[in-house]
Amino acid sequence: MKHYLLGAVAGVAMIGAASAQAQTNVVVGHALSVESHYGVGAQAFIDTLTELSGGAFTGEQAPASQLGGERDMIEGLQIGSLDLVITSTGPLGNFVPEALALDLPFLFRDYDHARTTLDGEIGQELLDQMRDADLVGLAWTENGFRHVTNSQRPIRTPEDLGGLRLRTMENRVHMAAFEGMGAAPTPMAWPEVFGALQQGVVDGQENPITVITAARFWEVQGYVTLTGHVYSPAIVLASPILFDGLTEEEQGWFLEAARASAAATRAEVDRLEREGVELMRANGMDVITEIDRAPFQELAAEASWSVFTDRFGTDMLERIAAVE
Repeated sequence: MKHYLLGAVAGVAMIGAASAQAQTNVVVGHALSVESHYGVGAQAFIDTLTELSGGAFTGEQAPASQLGGERDMIEGLQIGSLDLVITSTGPLGNFVPEALALDLPFLFRDYDHARTTLDGEIGQELLDQMRDADLVGLAWTENGFRHVTNSQRPIRTPEDLGGLRLRTMENRVHMAAFEGMGAAPTPMAWPEVFGALQQGVVDGQENPITVITAARFWEVQGYVTLTGHVYSPAIVLASPILFDGLTEEEQGWFLEAARASAAATRAEVDRLEREGVELMRANGMDVITEIDRAPFQELAAEASWSVFTDRFGTDMLERIAAVE
């Protein structure tokens, strides 16, 4: 009887009765609600895996960071206590430093540019590099372009960010970018964020519309500015202990399920991008949709791009810029 743990941030497996036709029930956990884009992607993974395996693999979700933050879950993959995680790239640079390139502000022109890059040669090279960190990269998925929310004032210029205590992911590039724009970045694991905003420990945070709406940040934040400062991918990662123990056919099922998860998640991101602004406004947020991004871009890039280029040079960034 096989036992697999799967999680999009966390997961545990429940084992079916042992028999010659034993089923493996995989639990797909993630950081957000079942109704979120992560929930949509997790369900697509489960449905595709179940269909491809003829029911040999079934699954269920464990949402809302039930088993910890993203960095903890990635570490779980390395030691085999978790088998699969769908996570943002926020903590990924701590494990695979070259992946920090994807977090550079104002790197991608739009969604088509980002998705084409990640689905092509550059994206596959980065997936392959996960092996160096005792991880298996299955597919790139998505959160979307990140925007700034806060409880203090409208943000229209970098000067408006001055002194704001802004939660960021535990990511050196993001922290450097916001320091350059004048904010006071405060790295914090995702499960702590809502409470920190509610208690005034931090003034604001930055996330895509998908996350802002799923987390109902309008309950603790009054202002949102569509800065689009960073494109935020997510990634489907597996533990080598899981993946290398599968047959070649089973590995193919997991890879195809991961691609189906990414496609479903991107479709949900597209929907929320279309509908999310009105949803935020309907819940009382002051949404600023039009700003001059040039001064944000200049300050953020000057402060943060060297975190990557000082170590890896500019070759990958030039290749990304050339993707059409």
